[in-house]
Amino acid sequence: MAPSSQQSTKSTRAKGSTDIKVKKLKDASQKTQKKPPPTDTERLKRLFTSLCAQIDGAHFANAIKTCDKILRIAPRDPDALQTKMFLLLQTEQYMPALSLIDSLTLQGDVSSSNYEFEKAYSLYRVHREADATGVLEEIKNRDGNENRGVMHLEAQLAYREGGYQTAFDLYNTLLDTAEPHSDEHADILTNLSASQAHLDFLTSGFLSALSSLPPTLADTLQSAPPPAAAPASIFSTTVAPAHVLEKPIHQKKPRARRIPPGVTPGVTPQPDPERWLKKSERSSTMHGKRRARGGATQGAMELPTGIANAQGSGGGKAKKGRK
Repeated sequence: MAPSSQQSTKSTRAKGSTDIKVKKLKDASQKTQKKPPPTDTERLKRLFTSLCAQIDGAHFANAIKTCDKILRIAPRDPDALQTKMFLLLQTEQYMPALSLIDSLTLQGDVSSSNYEFEKAYSLYRVHREADATGVLEEIKNRDGNENRGVMHLEAQLAYREGGYQTAFDLYNTLLDTAEPHSDEHADILTNLSASQAHLDFLTSGFLSALSSLPPTLADTLQSAPPPAAAPASIFSTTVAPAHVLEKPIHQKKPRARRIPPGVTPGVTPQPDPERWLKKSERSSTMHGKRRARGGATQGAMELPTGIANAQGSGGGKAKKGRK
């Protein structure tokens, strides 16, 4: 082959290898190039999709965390605020709900009337009846007495504070406008029966119970002063809730990986706790038992004279034989 043709072949091969290397470098640079971060709109879309799935699956704790992520991106998003408020009330986190309402009101993000009913309900659940009544009065002065939620909460406050007649009247009004065979209708009937029972006891049941008592005991009860109400702090610090007192103690089950193969908990007998000791040190062995080898006896025994003399005369030979 001519030298010129050899040189052209070598140059062609070198050019082809160079092109391959350049192509590999371009592919590597494209792979290592970072994707641009998602925009806020894309992140909000993903978070709201996750939020809907968590609420549908009743994963409320995770849904609250997702609301916090949304509010970090869009602090004034009304849907995220409303959803977080609903989730806090659904999970009975009334103090965080009150803190959220106060923070929004101070920042001016929402109007003070947007979450007034939620505030009144949270105050009622944390036993701040006076504050809850004040918020309900503000709602009634602004919107009138046509709000059914306000009427329900007002009846519950009256019942808790002993205003059974007021609660009875409110429940009667609600019953007249409630749809039959609905959950609200059943709840109103239950609360109405409880209010009626208290009113019957105060008007007639109490008097009939007094008339059935002996006259001396009835006079003593009527002249005795009412019992002093105990401070609320005593009950809150010394009396434990019923669900805490009656809570059963659950024993932890042994982990499956710690159970040896072939052992069934509660069925297989327990192993001997002295299995790590020598057999001579175990309590199951007979104390005082000695080995038969070595000429040891089982203790002192009285033998007949002839046998004792025979053993005494032949003792040396026996010992010599053993050696």
